[in-house]
Amino acid sequence: MSVQQIIKTLENLEKMHKSLLELAYKKTEIVKKGDMEELDGMLKNEQSHVAAIGTLEQQRQALVLDYLNAKGIATLGTPTVLDVIEAAESENERNQLEEVRKRLMLVVDDLRKQNDLNQKLVFQSLQFVNMTLDLLRPRPDQINYSGSTVRKQNTTSNKTMFDSQA
Repeated sequence: MSVQQIIKTLENLEKMHKSLLELAYKKTEIVKKGDMEELDGMLKNEQSHVAAIGTLEQQRQALVLDYLNAKGIATLGTPTVLDVIEAAESENERNQLEEVRKRLMLVVDDLRKQNDLNQKLVFQSLQFVNMTLDLLRPRPDQINYSGSTVRKQNTTSNKTMFDSQA
């Protein structure tokens, strides 16, 4: 088992995340334009990227687990790249792993920030749509009776026109 396979998988993960980041930038512009058809197509494209990233992540986990098992290292939970960095035999392998890990983490962080921005933009767009609909729809009259209205009706209905003491 070679560290180079893990590095190659991490580089592929980095490429896929960069591609997903580019889609996130494009999605920002689409949300700003308000083009729902283009946004729908973008979401389908993103879903295929996310599925590919999921497959690569499973491959990465399997490779890391195999590498650590070959070294006789037991892991608790999901094995990480840090575990491989600690177990790597040469300084060159450690440096390569650390470098690709840092690059991947930076791309993932940028992607997280861009997705947060997109989420806020979509939420603001939804608020604007709801506000516009509220302005266009007439407000219905109050259907429920208030307590004072009911009391006034009760006090007047207790008085009768016939005086029984006369």
